[in-house]
Amino acid sequence: MDYDVAVIGGGPAGYVAAIKAAQLGGRAVLFEKDVIGGTCLNRGCIPTKTYVKAAEYLHHIENAKTFGISVDVGSATVDMPRLVAFKDTVVKKLTGGVASLLKSNGVDVVKGEAKLEDENTISSGGKKWTAKNVILCGGSVAGRIPVSGIDHPKVLTSDEILSAREIPRRLAVIGGGVIGCEIATAFKAFGSEVTVVEALPKLVGTMDGEISDSILKTFRKNGIKVLLNARLESVSDKNGSPVLSVGGEGDIESDAVLLSVGRSADITCLGSMSAKIATERGKVIADDHMRTNVKGVFTAGDAVAGAPMLAHAAFKMGEIAASNAMGRDEKTSLKNVPACLYTIPEASSVGLAEEEARARYDISVGKFPMAANGRTLASGEREGFVKVIIEKKYGEILGVHMVGESAAEMISEAAALMDMEITAHEAADIIHPHPTFSEAFMEACADALGRCVHLPAKK
Repeated sequence: MDYDVAVIGGGPAGYVAAIKAAQLGGRAVLFEKDVIGGTCLNRGCIPTKTYVKAAEYLHHIENAKTFGISVDVGSATVDMPRLVAFKDTVVKKLTGGVASLLKSNGVDVVKGEAKLEDENTISSGGKKWTAKNVILCGGSVAGRIPVSGIDHPKVLTSDEILSAREIPRRLAVIGGGVIGCEIATAFKAFGSEVTVVEALPKLVGTMDGEISDSILKTFRKNGIKVLLNARLESVSDKNGSPVLSVGGEGDIESDAVLLSVGRSADITCLGSMSAKIATERGKVIADDHMRTNVKGVFTAGDAVAGAPMLAHAAFKMGEIAASNAMGRDEKTSLKNVPACLYTIPEASSVGLAEEEARARYDISVGKFPMAANGRTLASGEREGFVKVIIEKKYGEILGVHMVGESAAEMISEAAALMDMEITAHEAADIIHPHPTFSEAFMEACADALGRCVHLPAKK
């Protein structure tokens, strides 16, 4: 064989798998048809967070008067070409960094679309390579929906809107999931009139109900129009601009539309093995060792059935797949994978939502409002909460849900403690620095046990 491990796809799962295989002494090759780093670095996580950071600056400028700072808020504008250029600089630095990591670990990189010919043979650009083990990390592509007129040139995916050099006066967002909410947050701050059209009865349907309610309340307070239980019937054209026909809501005229209805797995890399490798609803089936049903073929990342489409989950799956491809016996657990929403304020979750936990356990719920947190008040922010769900008998932490300043950073503590099976009794006794946002997690744990000293006594 030419290689010990061949990895198809250079996104978060793929490049980590290739580096891990090399670290374990294997000769590794990585195939990538586009740019190293995948959707996350190039068209997803990193670009959207860059835009939301710009929105945060505008938010802070608007709230500067709270601190006695006089600022002409009306003169604050966003130079989109400069913002896009900065975003591209950030992306280039990160993708270049990943390329350097691959090179330093001795991973060979082949540019081009690659497909399996059999369990040990990969073809790309008319050439063939062989490997003892193959790891499939095809990633994902932006989802589409079968609606008349959806191919209108101004109906954009997240890939395209993150390179737009003009701020649309009216932006319609089809889909109120994570990406839809983050881009709605950014462009509302940039000055667009934003309407979110969501088919489900709540925003960010994958997160706890109270997080959804809180984000909805914030959006509407900030002037973002949100239509729930809304069914898009068609897209038409009016003088070059798209018009959405939404059942029960009439027509919504816009200057640009973001189509954000999730992502679909890209499993074209299966090639000639597509009939032999087991799949489910367009994704590859893998066990907790990241093995497919074909010996020597592993998979990781967005293409894995049942796995969350999150870069940090992909990192871990890539490591496990590579370790096992190199002869180890390691399992992956995606039980406590945190999820973050980068809106203003941020939101995050790990573990079970309250609805799920209540259906399966005898639970107690602790909640600490950020309005009672000293650091939050000193920062001029009052929105949000930390909610901790525990199993009553032993105090096992089943789920943690946060909304507020730095919620995406704070969730790591909860995830770590849950992974180590630390109970709420122990978490409530951990001394946290004061004043910090993270104190709210400790306080919520204490509240779940009925002993929070910084909340009024419960009757």
